Amino acid sequence: MAQERAGHPLPRGASPPAPVSAAARPATVIEPARLGKRLGVELTLCSETFQHTGSFKFRAAYNLAANVENQTIITESSGNFGQALALACRMVGKSCIVVMPSTSARVKVDAVLEYGGRVELTDVRVRSRAQRRAELAEENPEAFVASAYDSPLVIEGNATLGEEICALGKPFDDVIVPVGGGGLSSGIIVGVRRSKKNYRIWGAEPLMANDAARSLREGRIVCNEQEPQTIADGARVLSIGKHNWEILRDGLAGIVEVPEPEIIEAVRLLFTFANLKCEPTGALSVAALLARPEAFAGRRVCCVVSGGNVDQAIYSDILNGKLT
Repeated sequence: MAQERAGHPLPRGASPPAPVSAAARPATVIEPARLGKRLGVELTLCSETFQHTGSFKFRAAYNLAANVENQTIITESSGNFGQALALACRMVGKSCIVVMPSTSARVKVDAVLEYGGRVELTDVRVRSRAQRRAELAEENPEAFVASAYDSPLVIEGNATLGEEICALGKPFDDVIVPVGGGGLSSGIIVGVRRSKKNYRIWGAEPLMANDAARSLREGRIVCNEQEPQTIADGARVLSIGKHNWEILRDGLAGIVEVPEPEIIEAVRLLFTFANLKCEPTGALSVAALLARPEAFAGRRVCCVVSGGNVDQAIYSDILNGKLT
């Protein structure tokens, strides 16, 4: 069984992979003045809602699929990485199996299937995604077992977004990034460092799923006992990744722990004042401004909106005020 590892997994003499920049769409940059005024900051949104498969995960998935020699890749995902990997594998002529929680948004399950991936649903209260992934790895010993976030290949793919933010040439004081497993935030730190910018980089994490924030406070990786059922389903992880932790513990200015009402309100604000459909996980960066206004008042802030793949029924309930 081929496992994810720190070194480059291509065999010696293999052709270099196609760059992510050749496959990914540039992030969408929005400067919503009314929203910035409401939040008390000079606001720029760097949105991946129009990225292939609707989230930043395509950058990581494509980099991974293009750089491993195995023809089959197994992963676990709440949905965004799964559909991104399914498309990336189709683009490079490979196949994938995606373990997803039985509570996954239907829109995300359907997308994985439509892009050609195989979905394995699991009730995480009975058997974790990691357990089911391990079982599938035993059944498919030729497959590459990939993490959706804890991987040098994932971090490098996501670093391209950090480089894009820096290439805007804007004098940001702060960049706020949603945190789930830590693949996006660590990638952005790498990209910003590579571009030699001095932005303060903040994580934004659901208070219900605050393992990364607790890890920073305790100086070690702290795990959730079970997947937290926050509305921000992309942050329903047991812990941040080891590769990510090595970067995040020194690279973050801090992590804002966001209560559920602020996440929901941020989704509404993005729709109302930026004309942007966003999933709850993607709205975490804007929600951080609601949760900690004193930390960012009057500053030049770039909020990374990481994706727009929200279940239609949940999105309707949020906009209609049925979820608060």
